[in-house]
Amino acid sequence: MEVEPDTSPPSQRPRRSICDNCDRPLPVCLCHVIPVPPIPTTTQILIVQHPHESHHKLSTTPLLTKSLLHATALTARRLTPNLLQPPSPATAATFYLFPPTSTSPALTLSELKKTITKIKITENTPVVLIAFDATWKHAKEMVSASEGYLSKFATRVCLDGFDENLEGGSIYKSELVLRKEPCGGCVSTLEAVARWLGAVEKNGPVIEERLIRVLREMVRLQAQFLKPMKPRPKVLKKSKQIMDSRSKE
Repeated sequence: MEVEPDTSPPSQRPRRSICDNCDRPLPVCLCHVIPVPPIPTTTQILIVQHPHESHHKLSTTPLLTKSLLHATALTARRLTPNLLQPPSPATAATFYLFPPTSTSPALTLSELKKTITKIKITENTPVVLIAFDATWKHAKEMVSASEGYLSKFATRVCLDGFDENLEGGSIYKSELVLRKEPCGGCVSTLEAVARWLGAVEKNGPVIEERLIRVLREMVRLQAQFLKPMKPRPKVLKKSKQIMDSRSKE
């Protein structure tokens, strides 16, 4: 007896149910912590998201745009006049968040705090914050490609505590790792924006805490689905390896 081959399509795994509001799978839905209504701020926030990051399930940009009334996002590899018209100094004070380099210094947030206060009191000028959302490798490429344009109207600012010589931490305080930061003082996009708002907004500490609460809950829910990871030994750069070997001689 001849058996006919089965030509029916292979069974597919059922798709996870997604929340219509926060766009996350129901087991990790964050609607219970996302502020409703969104938090109003005097700072206008623009998040420039790398195309790869826009597909990352753990990106914090959607949480920011849903939590903050004046936060918007665009997907691009660099900023150009076609994507962002530069505001004149008379209409807005513009800043962008990114760690400093030897060729591109940055004000720390604590150094900038007095300047922000002075701008608001003396000129009543709106403040615009630009943040880049990507892996650190892609973020460096984005800032490098955008800086020639950004430097014409925006000031570079970094969070306090940045140190490229220190190992980066994790937003998990255990052996579980969600996304490892490359250097000391580096944080997720959501936490960076939260710290900015905490420093410059009138009720900043309250806003910062509400945003960090969303991040903590995301981490807590994701932790249920991750397995403990053994920490990988840190690989030193070649120049540092040579210096270490010489110091031991």
